Amino acid sequence: MSKAKTAAGGAAAKHDVFQAIADPTRRKLLLLLDGQEMPVTVISGHFPMSRTAVSKHLRILADAGLVKERKVGRETRYRMEPEPLLELKRWLAYFERYWENKMAALKRYVEAEDPVGDTGFPQLKIAPLSADDET
Repeated sequence: MSKAKTAAGGAAAKHDVFQAIADPTRRKLLLLLDGQEMPVTVISGHFPMSRTAVSKHLRILADAGLVKERKVGRETRYRMEPEPLLELKRWLAYFERYWENKMAALKRYVEAEDPVGDTGFPQLKIAPLSADDET
């Protein structure tokens, strides 16, 4: 997959969106930052790791364009930037269509066949259960 593009200049990001969200901690960071801006000191309080480790995860997300930084005095605040996730959405849409087509074909097949007797193999037929067979 190609490198993610930043919203600003269109330059390639250092980290791919897929690589950035591969880590469960980074996915949790995105959920935490959805719709709100927070400093790293507050963010790190939500995770069982050092502030330095949280900062490294934030850097990877920022490099992929998934997090924006804003300086407020001596503090850096972070917020989620959802636009790069569109690349992921487009990629997943292909597989969604694939499985929808497969499921529709299966449905057509099942509805067209005799669900009791026809196994799809001409030499193998299954007889329906009678009341005597259920014991």
